[in-house]
Amino acid sequence: MLAAFWTLGVGIAVLTTLTLIGWMAAPRGPFGEGLPGVFRTACQLWLAAHHAGFAIPGGRVGLLPIGLMILPGALLYRAGLWMARDADLRLRMPARLPKGTPRDVENARRRAQLVLIAQAGISLAAPYALLAGVIALVSRNEIMQPFPGEALVSHLLLAFVTGSVATARTIGPWRSMLRLLPERPRSLVAGTAVATALLLTAGAVLVLVAVAMNFTRIQQMSEVLSPGLVGGGLLLLLEVLYFFNAVIWGMAYISGPGFAVGAGTLVAPTGVKLSAVPMLPLLGALPPSGTAPPWVMSVIAVPFAAGAVAGVVTARVAPTPSIEAAPLWGFVCGITSGLAAGTLAALSGGPLGGAGLAAVGPSPWEVALSVALEVGVAAGISAGIANWWLISRRPATAPEPVRKAGAVIAKAAGKVRPARGAHLPGHWLDATEAETQPIPVIRDDWTDEHAAATAETFDDMTARRGRPEPPRKRPAGAAPKPRTDIVDETDDRGGHVIYVDPYAWDRD
Repeated sequence: MLAAFWTLGVGIAVLTTLTLIGWMAAPRGPFGEGLPGVFRTACQLWLAAHHAGFAIPGGRVGLLPIGLMILPGALLYRAGLWMARDADLRLRMPARLPKGTPRDVENARRRAQLVLIAQAGISLAAPYALLAGVIALVSRNEIMQPFPGEALVSHLLLAFVTGSVATARTIGPWRSMLRLLPERPRSLVAGTAVATALLLTAGAVLVLVAVAMNFTRIQQMSEVLSPGLVGGGLLLLLEVLYFFNAVIWGMAYISGPGFAVGAGTLVAPTGVKLSAVPMLPLLGALPPSGTAPPWVMSVIAVPFAAGAVAGVVTARVAPTPSIEAAPLWGFVCGITSGLAAGTLAALSGGPLGGAGLAAVGPSPWEVALSVALEVGVAAGISAGIANWWLISRRPATAPEPVRKAGAVIAKAAGKVRPARGAHLPGHWLDATEAETQPIPVIRDDWTDEHAAATAETFDDMTARRGRPEPPRKRPAGAAPKPRTDIVDETDDRGGHVIYVDPYAWDRD
């Protein structure tokens, strides 16, 4: 509540100051009569800054300057930062976990962070939207009638988006904000952002070139209005705020459908058809009516180039193990780019009254369809090529993190020493819990049972043939040599002793 009140108070104070300056320069101008009229005009500008339309006699006003959204957006962002820092969200929900954290714990932390960000955005947007309803009721007059529904929705969406971004920025850096998303949505967001940024940059370059080429006409239209010093400054500020709309119109021109400046008009690479345009000096940069030169059609290559770059970014952020899936995700990136372009086109245009100015700006669905096809085809091809290149260039050896982990494990295992008196495993049964007897080892000083049995057999055979040999006598006083290779298997200690036959393999 404090953040919402603070944002609303500062924003209306700034707009009231600008409106008061214009009223002092022209007391009988369009800013209303007296201080109540100035305050109502400031409240109407505040609603227009959130892209909330108005109803006027004979039509409605929906062509609002996008640049004016910077003021409430910046104030809401600062309010969201203050709100998140006051709640110690960075300490309660840090962006990074210690190394070696299990994957399920990381996923649970990511879900908790997303829920916390959504809660923070709603907690700022809900009271902010309710206050917007009050502003919509206060700013009504005989000419301008705000739409309360549009005011509530626009304030709710803007506050939710900016508050959520500010909360996420408080939890961690910008790179950590992207890591809150899973890998595949993160790649689509990155590809869509790259494609949209390239299209807007090309649109801005096109508008600046058009302004430079038609600067004389723009200057003449400004002299016809003769706004004076203060009015000239306010008119220049208004043109700067509408410059962002013109950039989106330039993007629509580059993508092919173009835009309209009234009913039955069209400004596109294929040709220009205009009628009477509003007396806004920025509109003096429009090309003259007629067929466009053939080289102008080359601007349509810009969306394909933007799609090629977006496809490479999508494949690099999230490569696919199968080559067939990469073009599909590239085309999905084109669809999301088309949706973003269509949304911007809807925000940049709208009616400016009734009759001939009921349709001003680009068509949202035409821009969305054109950008989706152009960017999607190029992104699909480039994503497939980039994904194949990444797979073919993948090294045969283990990646660096895997090799580093293996070295750390080997180093840790090398430090392990057996306990004192521990029996080293010499037989597979030594790894069990049973107590085993050692396998007897044949030594040179032991009697060879097989040789003795063989000698006795041959002695018996010799005796049978009548050639007896004198019996071998033990030396006097010599004790028989004890047999150490015989194991007593009569007592197994109740089953706790397991005897191993070393000659079992020979019988098998």
